[in-house]
Amino acid sequence: MKVNPYLSFNGDCEAAFKFYEQCLGARIGGIFRYGGSPMESQVPADWSDKVMHGNLMFGEQVLQGADVAPESYVEPKGFSFSIQLNDTSQAERIFRELAQNGTVTMPLQETFWAARFGMVVDRFGISWLINCDG
Repeated sequence: MKVNPYLSFNGDCEAAFKFYEQCLGARIGGIFRYGGSPMESQVPADWSDKVMHGNLMFGEQVLQGADVAPESYVEPKGFSFSIQLNDTSQAERIFRELAQNGTVTMPLQETFWAARFGMVVDRFGISWLINCDG
C-alpha cells in the first residue's frame, strides 16, 4: 500500500507544481486538464486549461493535486509537509524560496534538536516544516 498526499488548489496547481519542481527538485509527471474531459462541465468555462489531476514526483514519492472549482475550494489546514535535510545551506535555500510571497510562521534557526528548523506557509497556502540535522 502507498499513501500519497493529494492537494487541492484554487486555480494555481500548475504554477505550484512548477514552483515545487524548481525549488525542491521534484519532477512533474502526468498533467490532465479539464478541457475535453468528462469533468469539463463541472468547472467555470475559462478553466479548460486548469489541472483536473496531476502528479509531482520526489524520487519514489508522489504528490498529487488538482485545481478545485471555486465554489468547492477549501483552504488547506491541519497538516504540514515535513522536509528532512542534512545540509544547512540547502535547508536555508529551500526555506528562503518557500517563504517568497508566503508567510514565515517560525524563522529558520538552530534549535536544541536541529542545526536548522523553521516553518513556512508558501504562496499557495501549503504549510512546510524544514528540519536539518546538520
